[in-house]
Amino acid sequence: MPRIKMIIEYDGGSYHGFQTQENANTIQAEIEKQMLRLTGEPIRIMAAGRTDAGVHARGQVIAFDTSSTIPPDRWTDALNTFLPPDIRVLSSIEADPFFHPQFDAVRKRYNYYIYRQKAGAVFYRHHTLCTTEKLDIAGMRQAVPMFIGTHNFRAFCARGSSVKTYRRTVNDCNVTESGPLLCLNIEADGFLYNMVRIIMGTLLEVGRGKITADDIRAIIQSQDRTKAGPTAPPHGLYLVEVSYASDNYGAATEKILENKDTFLTKGLWHR
Repeated sequence: MPRIKMIIEYDGGSYHGFQTQENANTIQAEIEKQMLRLTGEPIRIMAAGRTDAGVHARGQVIAFDTSSTIPPDRWTDALNTFLPPDIRVLSSIEADPFFHPQFDAVRKRYNYYIYRQKAGAVFYRHHTLCTTEKLDIAGMRQAVPMFIGTHNFRAFCARGSSVKTYRRTVNDCNVTESGPLLCLNIEADGFLYNMVRIIMGTLLEVGRGKITADDIRAIIQSQDRTKAGPTAPPHGLYLVEVSYASDNYGAATEKILENKDTFLTKGLWHR
């Protein structure tokens, strides 16, 4: 039975997160429902990350086993015929039978977008954090390098997590501007529950002048969630890319997404 690997994108605004939940509309449940319609076969999918309610994805990776005769590369068009317009398959290939999109991942990259002017906010309110408050962008840029490296990120993990270790390695973290848009771009070997949203909320506190860039180091060392900033809303967050050591899948993802980096500056991103 072949294992199929897909890159998918979705607008998470209408869903209660990725993972199937009882009596809730989720990305996983919708995809599996449409796979059943397509093939007549009950299929269970695995994912690289279980994004929260309202969080979006531009490069989520899923995998599943199937006895269907659909060729691996034809799954893209076949499944998109059934999926709603806010979930799209970008690519599909046959994977190693032991491939797991979560456990085999070596890096994940997220973007968090902030839109900073009144005009146009009506179009971006479901896909970015909209705010007109004045932010010290230079101070935020001084703060982001503090997150790079291997640290105990317990102060940036939502309560209730059952992880065995809070140590994560952040490979890249930067803040960029493009007109009214501000983007946090962060890559790590893995992320804790709500970690990116808490980092974003903490950087906003730097931007507001409530804490300094130097305070970030002390917050990390404290391992105290109450020392970090608030959790930023989910709708500004995007899972952008998942990379694997076993192949050039990260490069494939980058190629597929290379023309999407300016989607927010040219209007709403939609299918």
